[in-house]
Amino acid sequence: MHPYQWTPIGEAQYIDQAKLPEFMDFYKTFYVPENATLSVGGDLNIAQAKAWIEKYFGTIPRGTKPIVRPTIKEPQQTAEKRVTFYDKVQLPAVVFAYHAPSQGTPDAYALEMLGKILSEGKSSRLQKQIVDKQQKAVAAGAFSLPSEDPGLTMMYGIGNMGVKPEELEKAMNDEVELVVNNAVTADELQKCKNQIENEFISQNQRVLGIVENLANYHVYFGNTNLINTELDRYMKVTIADMQAVAKKYFTKNNRLVLYYLPDSSKN
Repeated sequence: MHPYQWTPIGEAQYIDQAKLPEFMDFYKTFYVPENATLSVGGDLNIAQAKAWIEKYFGTIPRGTKPIVRPTIKEPQQTAEKRVTFYDKVQLPAVVFAYHAPSQGTPDAYALEMLGKILSEGKSSRLQKQIVDKQQKAVAAGAFSLPSEDPGLTMMYGIGNMGVKPEELEKAMNDEVELVVNNAVTADELQKCKNQIENEFISQNQRVLGIVENLANYHVYFGNTNLINTELDRYMKVTIADMQAVAKKYFTKNNRLVLYYLPDSSKN
């Protein structure tokens, strides 16, 4: 199974069991210059910046251990999976986790935008229907987890007091079926594009936002010029694109349903 199933830095129980040589081996493998990206921006003198980089980083030796990248492909899911987990929480939650494409693919842009239409803002579908109108949930949302390899797109609802998880799941399913069977409106698409454009411009108005994006584009795609073209990828997404990804990915056979319930609800 793909290592995305694990917490990146490791679960506490395994960290507690690890010995010092294992920590050192991990550090010497991954915390090395050839596995790092340094992004520098601002009102600076290029020659001076390069001199400082050489001064403070130039003496760090390259690693001597091979960095093995995962090549595992997650097997295709063919049936819905269901899990119930009890914890010290006050309200029930229902989560849908759908397999989704890797970051940078055309489908990934459309799915991310679909998540915004479903959940971003007071006029979003989940907020209006499940939270405000039906009052099945105190909060509901949808989002994609951007990842280098195929990952997940999520939908969740945190139930109101007294609402059964089955009721909340049905309300969420109704919204999924609606977006699968009926195209989003032109107004919804335009609002979504406006939100993305505003976020992108706001982020890149700051030097910190620019250097972070440059580093991310280099690490994920090896192409810093994407900072100049990424917004266009979102702006080119159409209503047909969004309905196509909804039909392709928002299927029961492509998802896990999680009931995250209070300990007090155990039979």
